[in-house]
Amino acid sequence: MNAFDTHEVFNQATPFENVNLFACDPALVEALLREGGGAARQELDALGEKLGRAETYALARLANIHTPELQQFDRAGRRIDEVLFHPAWHELMAILVGAGAHAAPWASPGPGAQVARAAAYLLVGQVENGTQCPVTMTYASVPALRQALDLPHIAARWLPKILSREYDPRSLPVEQKRGALIGMGMTEKQGGSDVRSNTTRAVPVPPAEARVLFGDEAGGAWCIVGHKWFFSAPQCDAHLILAQAEEGGLSCFFLPRYLPDGSRNAIRVQRLKDKLGNRSNASSEVEFTNAYGWLVGQPGRGIPTILEMASHTRLDCVLGSSGIMRAALTQALHHARQRAVFGKPLAGQPLMQNVLADLALESEAATAFALRLARCFDEKDDAGQAMLARVLTPAGKYWICKRGPGFGAEAMEVLGGTGYVEDAPLARLYRELPVNSIWEGSGNVMCLDVLRAFGKSPAARDALAAELALAGDADAAFAEYRTRLLADLDGPQTDEFGARQLSERIVLAVQAALLLRHAPPFIAQAFLQSRLVQAPGGAYGRLPAGTDCAAILARALREY
Repeated sequence: MNAFDTHEVFNQATPFENVNLFACDPALVEALLREGGGAARQELDALGEKLGRAETYALARLANIHTPELQQFDRAGRRIDEVLFHPAWHELMAILVGAGAHAAPWASPGPGAQVARAAAYLLVGQVENGTQCPVTMTYASVPALRQALDLPHIAARWLPKILSREYDPRSLPVEQKRGALIGMGMTEKQGGSDVRSNTTRAVPVPPAEARVLFGDEAGGAWCIVGHKWFFSAPQCDAHLILAQAEEGGLSCFFLPRYLPDGSRNAIRVQRLKDKLGNRSNASSEVEFTNAYGWLVGQPGRGIPTILEMASHTRLDCVLGSSGIMRAALTQALHHARQRAVFGKPLAGQPLMQNVLADLALESEAATAFALRLARCFDEKDDAGQAMLARVLTPAGKYWICKRGPGFGAEAMEVLGGTGYVEDAPLARLYRELPVNSIWEGSGNVMCLDVLRAFGKSPAARDALAAELALAGDADAAFAEYRTRLLADLDGPQTDEFGARQLSERIVLAVQAALLLRHAPPFIAQAFLQSRLVQAPGGAYGRLPAGTDCAAILARALREY
């Protein structure tokens, strides 16, 4: 020891890095294969290896330390409203776009395309989450933009750029770019989730004036005045927004950053939000000072257009939370395997095994649910699968996202004070977890949406019953839980007061059914006993006596 050293550093876990995040996760690999995404296995294995490198984790840390900056004016005083990012952000974005996380199912549709994309998104969520925001919005925008095929200056010019796997961060008209990303702006100060209260106004530009401004092929322009309280990723090349059409009511509009004549659109970024988490990503407040946009869909049909997009963004909330929970689990379990306490590894302490195994069950159930939900999107032409997605998307967004913050806190506690400081990734992961509950509709909004699904069609109950029936009747606890749930779904669903509990029960039943069918018995039984036989509770580490924690933990993080 050096004469000036006060102590020797030992009993410290190494960083969790240089690990193939796909190969070390049996639950994800199995879910990918059974839900129809097996053709992407090799590509996902390569992505998991790239994401797990030390260099990629370093990029995530840098992108969150060096947060985006707003540059409203250039040196000559011209309004430019540019957002400046650290190079690490752009490297991470290139990984996501290169993996097709923003558009692969639309560029290459086919069996399992949504499942494969969901697995990629879940893997990315284990490393960095701010970059997922513009990727999600771009992914969700494509079905809406395809409603604008009669507008060649949108469909012909934009869709090929959106479907491209080249990330191009340059601020240029879309014709000069190799790829494009789309953002969204829905909520306003006075309304939040109540978008019907939006006051932003859109007035059609007279055809003769539009031809003078933009030429013959860019007709149908609207002039838009108003604001957005949350305008996500203002650096994107275009945004979909909601505004009150002069005739027709709330409608959806496509606002490019650059107009067809090459000039900048009048979208004024007022400031970037100072957020709790998701700090690598730019969220903003904007005003439209006679900005120009083009109608997507029919006048007055903004809500249905947005709901189609929201179903995809809400899927990503489920996937995103599942990915962050998986990341928190691996960080905690890796630490516990290497840290000795009271003379033996922390992972060998009985009470710690209970906590870690409980977290592992939650993570595996979330992964199984998320990829099963993605298969519903692959099979949306099947009425039963479409209806199942209609129920499970809001229910899953509520319950899985709601479980996230407590999960992150428990994983952080495994590391103790080391987990609470910013040198480790768990503090950042913990700050990321609440946003998926809030973004794209809060928990109450989701649970009310679940009630609407059952209230509008008896097919919703039938679709859920069919899914749960696949698990059979062999397990008495599951059969009883399913029977009580379906009995409570008979008749009209009007109990808003109990909507959260109903949504929770639906997700737990589907998770249990999936684990009974596909997971090892030591996983399925531990989940049933701790979630269906007894309530999940507010803390982890409540598994019943006799649970095979060693087997659960060996499966949770395969040797690496």
